[in-house]
Amino acid sequence: MSTTTTATEVKPTKANIGVYTNPAHDLWVAEAEPSLQEVQNGGDLKPGEVLLNVKSTGICGSDIHFWHAGCIGPMIVTDTHILGHESSGVVMAVHPSVSSLQPGDRVAIEPNIICHECEPCLTGRYNGCERVAFLSTPPVTGLLRRYLTHPAMWCHKIPDSMTYEDGSMLEPLSVALAGMDRANVRLGDPVVVCGAGPIGLVTLLCASAAGATPLVITDIDQGRLDFAKSLVPSVLTHKVEFAHSPDDFRNAIVQKMEGVEPAIAMECTGVESSICGAIQAVKFGGKVFVIGVGKNEMKIPFMRLSTREVDLQFQYRYCNTWPKAIRLVKSGVIDLSKLVTHRFKLEDAVEAFKTAADPKTGAIKVQIQSLD
Repeated sequence: MSTTTTATEVKPTKANIGVYTNPAHDLWVAEAEPSLQEVQNGGDLKPGEVLLNVKSTGICGSDIHFWHAGCIGPMIVTDTHILGHESSGVVMAVHPSVSSLQPGDRVAIEPNIICHECEPCLTGRYNGCERVAFLSTPPVTGLLRRYLTHPAMWCHKIPDSMTYEDGSMLEPLSVALAGMDRANVRLGDPVVVCGAGPIGLVTLLCASAAGATPLVITDIDQGRLDFAKSLVPSVLTHKVEFAHSPDDFRNAIVQKMEGVEPAIAMECTGVESSICGAIQAVKFGGKVFVIGVGKNEMKIPFMRLSTREVDLQFQYRYCNTWPKAIRLVKSGVIDLSKLVTHRFKLEDAVEAFKTAADPKTGAIKVQIQSLD
């Protein structure tokens, strides 16, 4: 008896390939699991699983960090490792136990598999799962492959009006939405977004859609600030100079806001000087919400936090955000399409990574596609 329900109209003919790195910081494209023969036979699915043909994957800063540095904090590349966690694709086959999806469905892939047993899972905060397998975080294999199997519950159907690129961009949008929810950004809040990288730019789009005003974004790169202005014309921009002190940062932000102190700083860099500047800038009783990933230890202005009753909060990934993200993109409230600046075929993934890692290219979000 068959263990899968498959789409019989088209049989895959291309080998499964993936994008690898290792402790020596090499980067290459090679064959990956499941094999083409396994894919053609339906993927040898377990209960609850589906077989996917990945169509579009975005390169995240963490992918580059695992390649260049070999680690992010305690997450260390110790062997050959497939990268990628921002992906979408099409369902090729489903296990008979799966009723929510069928072959041909277009899906965005939420890249985590949780235990469903620990306290964070049972209380709905599954991003804190004590035994999570987060795809692309060593030693868990990532999504940058042509074919893979994944639990159906973490495959979210996307409408035909959304592109595969839109589907892959739901992952960084989920990061921003998790921050927006926990920071409690409200209509009319004066907000500063620190950092105009991909997460900062998506956070900017969300803060603008939420009605934050005045709204300022900061960065050390004028080109990224100009890009932010093209996304949200009403945003005020501030170029950060390395010689600036936290006081200089605060004064510049308050001046940009015409005397208004930010209620919330959405810190999207994880850089110590930027976090300190944000702490200095927000009002009494304000909040600095750190989305960015930084070094293991850093110094912060404790007494400024204390005497100004500033809340300092942090974020780890996301939970329960993907359905909301799909609604926002489907409705047009959030438009992610302008963030994609470069596109490469899966076979050319090494060049894609080099482009994403080089500031001189002006890359914001680089997409790797397997649309054949």
